[in-house]
Amino acid sequence: MLRFPLRGRNAARLRPSIPSPVADLAKFERGNDGDDYRHRMLVNVAAFVFVLGLIGAGLWLADAMAQLRKDEDCVLSGRRGCMPVEVDTSRW
Repeated sequence: MLRFPLRGRNAARLRPSIPSPVADLAKFERGNDGDDYRHRMLVNVAAFVFVLGLIGAGLWLADAMAQLRKDEDCVLSGRRGCMPVEVDTSRW
């Protein structure tokens, strides 16, 4: 059964007042002291740099995994020359 909340004058008359399950929220309220804007902006910049680092690390890891998969597929298919060999021409 779906119960709809009572509104208006009938609500106060039909429903007894139920005490709040939360005693007092005043201890969680912020005071009237000023907001530390500089500190908040520094924390936001640090969080932004951290998230950019995580994104960069994720992209690097995904690229490395894709390159390894490509090289492994080449080797398992039996082809030669899958890995590039760097030759120092100044040595000859």
